[in-house]
Amino acid sequence: MERSNFIERWGIRFSAWVERWMPDPFLFAIILTFLTFILAYFLTASGFLSLVDYWYKGFWTLLTFGMQMVIILATGYVIANHPRVQNWLKKLSSIPSSGKQAALLVAATSMIFAWINWGLGLVLGAFAAKFTGEAMEEKGVRVHYPVLVAAGYSGLGMIWHFGLSASAPLLSATKGHFLEKLIGIVPVNQTIFSSYGIILSVTSLIFVLMVFYLITPPDSDENLPASLFLKEETPSSVEEEEVATPAEKIERSRVIGGLVALLGIIFIVRYFLKGNGLNLNIVNFTFLMVGILIYLRPIKYLKAFYSAVPSTAGIILQFPFYAGIMGIIRYSGLGDIIAKWLISVSNHALFPVTTWFVAGIVNIFVPSGGGEWAVVGDTIVRAANYLHVPIGKVIMAYAAGDQWTNLFQPFWAIPLLGICQISARKIFGYTIALMLLAIPFYIVMLLIA
Repeated sequence: MERSNFIERWGIRFSAWVERWMPDPFLFAIILTFLTFILAYFLTASGFLSLVDYWYKGFWTLLTFGMQMVIILATGYVIANHPRVQNWLKKLSSIPSSGKQAALLVAATSMIFAWINWGLGLVLGAFAAKFTGEAMEEKGVRVHYPVLVAAGYSGLGMIWHFGLSASAPLLSATKGHFLEKLIGIVPVNQTIFSSYGIILSVTSLIFVLMVFYLITPPDSDENLPASLFLKEETPSSVEEEEVATPAEKIERSRVIGGLVALLGIIFIVRYFLKGNGLNLNIVNFTFLMVGILIYLRPIKYLKAFYSAVPSTAGIILQFPFYAGIMGIIRYSGLGDIIAKWLISVSNHALFPVTTWFVAGIVNIFVPSGGGEWAVVGDTIVRAANYLHVPIGKVIMAYAAGDQWTNLFQPFWAIPLLGICQISARKIFGYTIALMLLAIPFYIVMLLIA
């Protein structure tokens, strides 16, 4: 069967190109380190040894934020890996009857849950892609598995930074944040829950579904089924074991788990009744308590958490390298040079688009919403104040850019790639195609929303 439209052919070509040229995510981080070093050397007044010092100075600056990201991913993974959630996903994954329907289902799952929690959306998107690929093969429906996995990653590229675990909006709503003297505390009703933020979230969901409907190859012999990638695995759920000792009874006590979860829920309710807003710590605490509540038995939650830890290995290893890149950009002045140059060609009306583009470019080098905000946030908010652009709108425009180039940057895809047992180069042709198609979408929406 011939591919029926230009977007499908475009996605296939990008996929082939990326498969040929994209290195492993860790090598990508190292290559970006060298590239940042070279740019800073030629564009700033910093010497070679100074840049080495800046690299090390930044290397360990994101440990707290890195740990917060590990916990977001791990707690989301644990919830997504609960047997009841897995069974629900398997039932959901059996609904589609064609490759295009399968891609839409996976993309919708990824987008909706990434808005709730980016770690949950990433892991549920991965499992949705995996289970849907298996279900379609059992039905005899030819489906292009790499497209399904790309759809499972769409939430990290198109919506997470508009949602409840969004780094820049939550950091800006947290007392004592590094830009408080410039912009004060920016409540989430000016960012995540503003009309601007909600319109961007809803239209992004619709846009992604349209793209994956168009980009998914039709059912044909040329499709790559899930069985080409997936290997047999042992069940991830914790099996019941015979309780032999008092210690084991304590470990499996629903009462203990329930009491811990109850204490957590009491605190969460009181926290919001006092009028406190969302921030990274309360989001992480909430998902930790939800996980304990649904598992109840402490040992089961512990083992589920252990199973989630390998999915965070990429963050643990690579975050310091990206922090080092951030150090070069921040302390050499390279970040200000890039941002100020782009801002100089902007005005009041175009500033959200400029902010989006600045964030997208810098995110390639510093793939951390909070870390990148630390690099360019000061310059962006000063320019926003000068141009009289509402700061909440600017933060959401920044959020759009930060998530947008995740579709090019494979760092955050590491857990998804492990769950789906596929290499980055197999899926990033499709995510890059989505990224390029999103350019006119973001420009229009940021101007008129």
